[in-house]
Amino acid sequence: MNKYELAVVVSAKIEDDERAAVVDKCKALIERFGGTVTNVDDWGKKRLAYEVQKMKDAFYYFIQFEAEATAPVEIENRVRIMDNVVRFLIVKQDEV
Repeated sequence: MNKYELAVVVSAKIEDDERAAVVDKCKALIERFGGTVTNVDDWGKKRLAYEVQKMKDAFYYFIQFEAEATAPVEIENRVRIMDNVVRFLIVKQDEV
């Protein structure tokens, strides 16, 4: 099992319960492809470096998980088409 981190930038134009549903859907995708969520960091609302889809602010979430090497590709394919996800990135964490 490899350690990964999924960074998700969620639209600031939606309600709190919708935002929580987006994060829960991301966690469900990780578990669906055999991963285990180890930590979720909510960084809150931050200003974007540049305007994206006419938005200047968005909510940042960082989800750490463990999964097999094939899982990140499948997760990225599903997150890419999710509503209210402005940007996302999965990176492999170094072993310490």
